[in-house]
Amino acid sequence: MISLDDIEDMTCLTRDEIAAIAEHEHLPEFDASLLGEYLMLLHKGPQQVQKIICDDIRDALHRDDPDRARALFTTLRAFIEAHPEAIRGSG
Repeated sequence: MISLDDIEDMTCLTRDEIAAIAEHEHLPEFDASLLGEYLMLLHKGPQQVQKIICDDIRDALHRDDPDRARALFTTLRAFIEAHPEAIRGSG
């Protein structure tokens, strides 16, 4: 049987990136893995994932949760480093 770890390992996203999508879209991580992989295949999809992570950072700051915002910012930096096409205005 395929586990969540197997599904997450088959995507081009990290577990933190998948968790950010799950948080933003209010989805289980399994569904967020599939959504994230789908988005990454779309034209400007990486930019949508970048926007999702930025929205999560903004939400964490509005909830007065700087630790979560900091963790998401680290996730965002790693995502942009791995996927430079995600920078707004590129491509």
